[in-house]
Amino acid sequence: MGFFGSKEEFPGKGSFPHGIHPPDNKFYSAGAAVEVLPNPDKVVLPLLQHIGAPCEPVVKPKQVVACGEMVGKGQAFVSAALHSPVAGKVKKNTVVTLANGRHLPAIEIKTDGDQVDPKDLWKEMTATDWSFSTVSDYAPDEISKLIHAAGIVGLGGAAFPTHVKVMPSDKQLIDTLLVNGCECEPYLTCDYRLMKEAPYAIVAGALLAGRAVSAKEIFICVEDNKPEAIEALERATQDTVVKVAVVETKYPQGSEKQLVKAVLDLEVPLGGLPSAVGVAMSNVGTMAAVARGVMKKGPLTHRVVSVTGGGIANPKNLFVPIGITMGELIDYCGGLTQDAARIIAGGPMMGFAFSDLNTPVTKGTSGITILTHAEAARGEETSCVRCGRCVDACPMNLVPTRLAMAARYQNPELARQYNINACFECGSCTYVCPANIKLVQLIRTGKAQVAATMKK
Repeated sequence: MGFFGSKEEFPGKGSFPHGIHPPDNKFYSAGAAVEVLPNPDKVVLPLLQHIGAPCEPVVKPKQVVACGEMVGKGQAFVSAALHSPVAGKVKKNTVVTLANGRHLPAIEIKTDGDQVDPKDLWKEMTATDWSFSTVSDYAPDEISKLIHAAGIVGLGGAAFPTHVKVMPSDKQLIDTLLVNGCECEPYLTCDYRLMKEAPYAIVAGALLAGRAVSAKEIFICVEDNKPEAIEALERATQDTVVKVAVVETKYPQGSEKQLVKAVLDLEVPLGGLPSAVGVAMSNVGTMAAVARGVMKKGPLTHRVVSVTGGGIANPKNLFVPIGITMGELIDYCGGLTQDAARIIAGGPMMGFAFSDLNTPVTKGTSGITILTHAEAARGEETSCVRCGRCVDACPMNLVPTRLAMAARYQNPELARQYNINACFECGSCTYVCPANIKLVQLIRTGKAQVAATMKK
């Protein structure tokens, strides 16, 4: 099992060049079994919860909707449908601000009428009787269509519409499907708990996605700091073509290009996608949603979210409806501690700090991390000392200080020459910088400058 002396299992060495080893701090919530949150009084559903074009509302104010009913339709190719996680009445259209600062139109639904018990949804997800033998009953294009109808997007954070990733293509042949269960972001444990508690749903989804893309091999990739998840997956994959690939615990192991290198020893070209080297990739949570979307015809209405960190009274992993507020999750976990200093949507490396507790949970919300003053403390920013630590840490072989300088001096042409858009904002450079320069924030600014010049 794993990369230690197991070259027969997968061709890679289980790691990739560069990267860092921050404390994972998963002890806060790793031992907390998933709890099912009761239905809230209302949900607020932003019309854009994925990469691509927003969906178009198909309901009107005062309209009564059922749980699981489509309320927004993805009209564009790269888009995804939106479904109500509760039964209720549609309120007036509204605008919400997400944790990343984007203002988006949204549909508000007041909970009313006969509800589906979310405990039944979680029980369905964690069942052990997913019928692997029926996977061959579904044609590849049918699988993609059912995923599209279910509104499934990547649940690892990027939120790319999944039907696009698994759509059969004669032009781009896929040899291997990698299912990402690394969860290398510190603090977060939602994927870990899902792998422990719902491994059969993950395997069923992986088999369906593998069939859709005609993959010859399927690997579920897990870091070696998650032995209980590995054990659960190995039980679930017995007598299937799916293999469990155990890789080194290292950040950012879960990023696409780095995981392709670690498992398959293939180099994804700069600016390219894994499909360029015959690889499709998706997250373990996404695969569980695919299993339910295809085999049970159940749309994506709920997901697992970690609420963790030293600043929350009772860290938990929660099965929650899309559209519930972040504040309700925090209240359910006992509220903030007196020492709470910063609330982050996601993890501390790639997440976004926010303060409005009415911010809704979206399909891409993997966690809420609440840091204490000690956890959030950073020294005062000083001048760059040209130590090169950011270059050593960067998994994309970029020079972060040059990117940051181009942004600071508003030189988008220079930023483009330094391949600023190849940066996926993992935060490794900021983490190791002895001068405490906010490199990632500057790079985000530089990307916006480059995008603005492209529109002219």
